[in-house]
Amino acid sequence: MSVAPLIDTHLHIIDQSALSYPWLAGAEALNRDFKYDEYALQAHRAGITQALHMEVDVAREDIEAETAYITALAGRQGSLIAGAISSCRPEDENFAAFLERQAANPFVKGFRRVLHVMPDDLSDSSVFRDNLKRLGKTRLTFDLCVLPRQIDRAIALADLAPDVTFILDHCGVPDIKGDGFDDWRDGVAELARRPNVTAKISGVVAYADAGTWRVEQLAPYVHHVIESFGWDRLVWGSDWPVCTLGGGLATWVAATHGLLSGCSNEERAKLFSGNARRIWSLA
Repeated sequence: MSVAPLIDTHLHIIDQSALSYPWLAGAEALNRDFKYDEYALQAHRAGITQALHMEVDVAREDIEAETAYITALAGRQGSLIAGAISSCRPEDENFAAFLERQAANPFVKGFRRVLHVMPDDLSDSSVFRDNLKRLGKTRLTFDLCVLPRQIDRAIALADLAPDVTFILDHCGVPDIKGDGFDDWRDGVAELARRPNVTAKISGVVAYADAGTWRVEQLAPYVHHVIESFGWDRLVWGSDWPVCTLGGGLATWVAATHGLLSGCSNEERAKLFSGNARRIWSLA
């Protein structure tokens, strides 16, 4: 029996001895080191074969140091890490020089600027938008991490830069614990009408009630994303260690298999690895 490879497109490594993470001071449950070896042990057991490191909102001065740190981890024999999604600051005037350096590094696969913890109008500035459009001339993707009330802004960015591939993180961060399906559903469906946006099935266990959630509570959200985007515009991610807030890596992988129980092998293979390989040119 063949098992579809599972590529994790959303791994976070936290090493406070190497890098500075200002936001951790306000995140008690995550305010410790989560290093590669801890992840790798769990990932191998869960059937994960490759991973992309997702930036962890390090201090501005550590952005390029984070990429160097992850590059070193990827150089270990047998490492699962196949590339990095770098942090960035498109609102900065000097973004173009930063972009040129990162585009020259094949290990860097894309960028993310966390928007859901920033003022809503951050992405409205002409500097931010002009810099984002620069990605259209590169192979680099841009992850959108937004709240349901910010979906309109994500739509505006996707329309602004139709030749940029955008990745919607965590199914659009629905409030599963608060039964927020209605407030989230239509915005996600509208964003999915943009062919340059791919959705990431990731992290949703962190938005459910940690003590009581069941697969059937996640299903309406995940299935709506699948129906809206279609199998060719979906990737999978763990959001480790944030997924530990909802049960951990093995629990989320098991839930994913349950959520996909009625899918074909071809559909499952696209979500688990095929689309990620295509989007980020992974070997």
